[in-house]
Amino acid sequence: MGGGGVNERFPGGSDPLLPTKREADEDDAGASAFHDFNGASFAGAVFNLSTTIVGAGIMALPATMKVLGLVPGLVMIVLAAFLTDASIELLVRFSRAVGARSYGAAMGDAFGWWGRRLLQVCVVINNVGVMIVYMIIIGDVLSGTTSGGEHHYGVLEGWFGVHWWNGRFFVLLITTLCVFTPLASLKRIDSLSYTSTISVALAVVFVIITAGIAIVKLIGGQIPMPKLFPAVPDLASVWELFTSVPVLVTAYVCHYNVHPIHNELKDSSQINPIVHTSLALCSTIYITTSFFGYLLFGESTLSDVLANFDSNLGIPYSSVLNDAVRVSYAVHLMLVFPMIFHALRLNLDGLLFASATPLSSDNRRFSIMTAVLLLVIFGSANFIPSIWDAFQFTGATAAVCIAFIFPAAITLRDPQGIAKKWDKILAVFMIVLAVVSNIVAVYSDAYKMFHKKA
Repeated sequence: MGGGGVNERFPGGSDPLLPTKREADEDDAGASAFHDFNGASFAGAVFNLSTTIVGAGIMALPATMKVLGLVPGLVMIVLAAFLTDASIELLVRFSRAVGARSYGAAMGDAFGWWGRRLLQVCVVINNVGVMIVYMIIIGDVLSGTTSGGEHHYGVLEGWFGVHWWNGRFFVLLITTLCVFTPLASLKRIDSLSYTSTISVALAVVFVIITAGIAIVKLIGGQIPMPKLFPAVPDLASVWELFTSVPVLVTAYVCHYNVHPIHNELKDSSQINPIVHTSLALCSTIYITTSFFGYLLFGESTLSDVLANFDSNLGIPYSSVLNDAVRVSYAVHLMLVFPMIFHALRLNLDGLLFASATPLSSDNRRFSIMTAVLLLVIFGSANFIPSIWDAFQFTGATAAVCIAFIFPAAITLRDPQGIAKKWDKILAVFMIVLAVVSNIVAVYSDAYKMFHKKA
């Protein structure tokens, strides 16, 4: 089966960070690590997976409506959700067939050592990119951002004026030390279920406030008719449409946390309903945010829509609502961060220390890896100017591989001979769609970049 049987234990990036619930019952060391943990609940798993999905991508989705138009944009959000659900179903089914307890193990069974390593590299690239985006948004919200020569003031700048202690560098430093570090130090993913619940609730608060503002302004006749379909006056405009694809792909990537959540469930047969429920919840949030966010700001919508909430909205209590929207989502991202970090650390450890003892049993390696990763993400967030730039890179490379290409490739490889005809047709469709659309997106981004320089 391409370099390793299914019973082989793949250290670092293939096995879960901690023993599964079933293993813990049989192993004294595992039982000690889990204490009284009896398995994750359905609700806890839904919130953990939903938190993995609803991260920073929601902030860039209104900007995709500006590129695609309202009707094609909303259709693409729904289509991306259905394709994500199908790819996860394939991944879970083929993982069960070979007894793989991680995404890396499933890739290892189908493609051997190189397949497992390629998956780990993509997860590392994707998650580092996504968490840099989180920090950029938090910096934008709290310390402000400059776009098109115009400075959009942050919450702290609005409250206290511009000072050294509410600048981007210092605010992100304090956030990293006081919020990210403690949460990133938790070893079991179910330990984050409570913070995940809060983070999803804060995302809903953001959606409700945004929708409420848009409805009030719509009733008052303050909102013009939005662009329903894209304007394509020339060939360059057609290429530009594809730049939204990586953002849509990135918005739903959660595959790397499906196995850890599955491993900790009380009833492992619930994983598919959990995935369906999470995607339905997140799609509702995405559609509502995209529709009302673009309706509210129209062609002035920025790549990070939170940056639009810094001016008078033309309704009573505008400044209070602006701050409520921005602060609620900044806190949401702070609570999402450790969910993505969990998978990043596990996969990077598998790349660098494939033959070492499990990460959970080596506190020194665990602490050093956590500190180094936080330092790299913090440093990068202070130098990358825009979340659109980061999404374009991760979405067009690593994210599309994790979400569609790798699950489809496992299906086509079919080492156990369980793939149906429809599975293989769907797999080919996913690969062709992903490869073609992202090649065009990369070409379009490169064309725009060189055209601007010229």
